[in-house]
Amino acid sequence: MANNQTLCFVCNEEKTTYPCEGCSKRFCLIHLTEHRKILTNEFQCVTNQYNEFKQRIDEQKQNPHNHSLINHINQWEIESVEKIQQKAQEYRTILTKSSETSINDIEMKYKDLNEQIKQMQKENDFNEISLNYLKNQLMKITEELNNTTKISIQEDTQSFINDISIILSKKPKWDKWKQDAITVAGGNGQGQKLNQLYYPVGIFIDKNKNIFTADYWNHRIVEWKYNANEGQIIAGGNERGNDMEELNCPTDLIIDQQNHSIIIADQQNRRVVQWINQYQRYLIEKNIDCNGLAMDKYGFLYVSDYVKNEVRRWKMEKYNNEGIVVAGGNEQGIQLNQLNHPGFIFVDDDQSVYVSDQDNHRVMKWRKGAKAGIIVAGGNGKGKNLNQLSSPRGVIIDNFGQIYVADCWNHRVMRWCEGKEEGEVVVGGNGEGKQSNQLNSPHGLSFDDEGNLYVVNSGNHRIKKFEINL
Repeated sequence: MANNQTLCFVCNEEKTTYPCEGCSKRFCLIHLTEHRKILTNEFQCVTNQYNEFKQRIDEQKQNPHNHSLINHINQWEIESVEKIQQKAQEYRTILTKSSETSINDIEMKYKDLNEQIKQMQKENDFNEISLNYLKNQLMKITEELNNTTKISIQEDTQSFINDISIILSKKPKWDKWKQDAITVAGGNGQGQKLNQLYYPVGIFIDKNKNIFTADYWNHRIVEWKYNANEGQIIAGGNERGNDMEELNCPTDLIIDQQNHSIIIADQQNRRVVQWINQYQRYLIEKNIDCNGLAMDKYGFLYVSDYVKNEVRRWKMEKYNNEGIVVAGGNEQGIQLNQLNHPGFIFVDDDQSVYVSDQDNHRVMKWRKGAKAGIIVAGGNGKGKNLNQLSSPRGVIIDNFGQIYVADCWNHRVMRWCEGKEEGEVVVGGNGEGKQSNQLNSPHGLSFDDEGNLYVVNSGNHRIKKFEINL
């Protein structure tokens, strides 16, 4: 018989051994039990530390005010009488809200980590790797909790009265996404092989993290299964053409996961088509110069027309009418009721329509029923400053109402908050290139359920995934 026995890491004797996935060492049955007991004790210790941290959060929530600073403000208020009472109240509000906001943010992170601990306990599934992760996360949120109290008073004795102001310490900025992306589709040069793409544009991510993309110059829709090395053609791919089974430069797509259908903006054929299990039908075929697609929670379909400079809405199954104009439709222009080459679109739960107004270098928001839009990103001419965009493409909105824009010719993705004068770069922005932290003419954008950010890196013929930082 073959000798399958190996050395135990602890007793160094040849026995039947078992591996530990966390430390990659092998133990005999006796010492594996002891090793597991040590891990269990250490896990309990980490759990206790998390419980103690929760007590600290509760204590600070009950008393979020820094009393020594409040007393300082109160004394200043008394000495300065009524003319500064309004300002004093303003400072109290800033101080209190800052403390409460910081602690609430930390508590949310704590709850998320605590849920992970409970899941590990329930499944008895933890090892050295998970323990180190929990310890590191506890150190991070502990440091952040300590930083919430770093607030000071700055006093100006040169004014008519001893003026004061609140100085809040800046929280350490942690990038939400890792800046070095991984390629999840394409990346093997320009081409029509199943492991290649040729200027992909639109993107859709389903609940299983499968990637669907409009492969523009290959005239096809390609699906890349999660972690697959190559894609599979699910629509088109029969060369350029205008027959029912052919596509001509598709730009965007919607996957209806309930009926397993694909809605495609077949741009150069000037039509919107639907594919269901290889069966095709026209949805809109009245010479529409379609660019972007979106569907709201009520099942209405939205299509941007880059020639008519408008976005129209259609009710499902009623595509034989003209639809309703919900954005633009007032000829090409730069006024708030006009668009200039609208591209990608996004519709929120309130049926507000966000449009990447490409040649006006801005993103517009049209509320339901509005006669004009508002500028929510860019709008300060073509440029690379933080208050500018350069031919924006993909636009998506997160659960907090923040606007993400593929800033195409600046080779970056920006995040804007409605009402702010400028945005911030979240990924890219390191010049045009092929490195993992660079982009080349980004187009479509999407999130998966975990918050990872996918960018269609059109100029490099690939799709990049920027993983969220935990």
